[in-house]
Amino acid sequence: MVTHTLCPVDEPGDSQGSSARSLANLADVAARCTPESCGATATVTTVEAADDPPAAVTHPDLSSLISVQWESGEGPIRAALATGHPVTSDDLLHDDRWPAYRTEALEAGVRSSTTLPYLRDGLAVTVTVYGFRPGLTVEAGDCAAAALGDLAATGLARDRNYRRALAEVGRLDAALRSRPVIDQACGIMMYVLGCDADDAFTMLRRLSQRTNRKLHDLAEGVVRTRGRGLERELRMLREERSTR
Repeated sequence: MVTHTLCPVDEPGDSQGSSARSLANLADVAARCTPESCGATATVTTVEAADDPPAAVTHPDLSSLISVQWESGEGPIRAALATGHPVTSDDLLHDDRWPAYRTEALEAGVRSSTTLPYLRDGLAVTVTVYGFRPGLTVEAGDCAAAALGDLAATGLARDRNYRRALAEVGRLDAALRSRPVIDQACGIMMYVLGCDADDAFTMLRRLSQRTNRKLHDLAEGVVRTRGRGLERELRMLREERSTR
């Protein structure tokens, strides 16, 4: 069974491929391990933003069953994310809870479906299995697909937290590397303007905003030129500050 990934997870480097493979594997195993299933889909999103999330489908025709739910704002995936509980449609021919989804599903030949949600640290993973016949049901915690969904959600949440930690370390490292040149620039401004360190930093930041230049790049320029060429604008900033 070939699994297709839609809208890959928006993460840098190998993490993106790893997350996409996790979703594809989840959908594939869910379909294989569910008797009478005609296919499966898997999605992952944050709890705060559940619009057009990354997804994997075991058959291209199933992608429209995901898209219609984000476009219409209703459907079993939406319902499962909202309640945190499995959502089953025993026979879509007689189930009118989600008109747009029902129409799309019946046109694709789908008569029944079950969606299982997994919430982990602000991340929401869903796995949905579909049947060509009525009566397809999957009990949470009672099959291999459900167990894999639980593991996949835990793994994706762990990877997301790890990437966040790495990003924070990167920001802190960049800040530490930038600080010496910013301190030097503030020292030059203190000398040129005769102001204290707090005023120098405040004016450097305001000048960065006014010129639309990164604070670190502006500070490097001040250090490189020893403040020459900026005296007039710096004094204007200081006068503006003193009149407030």
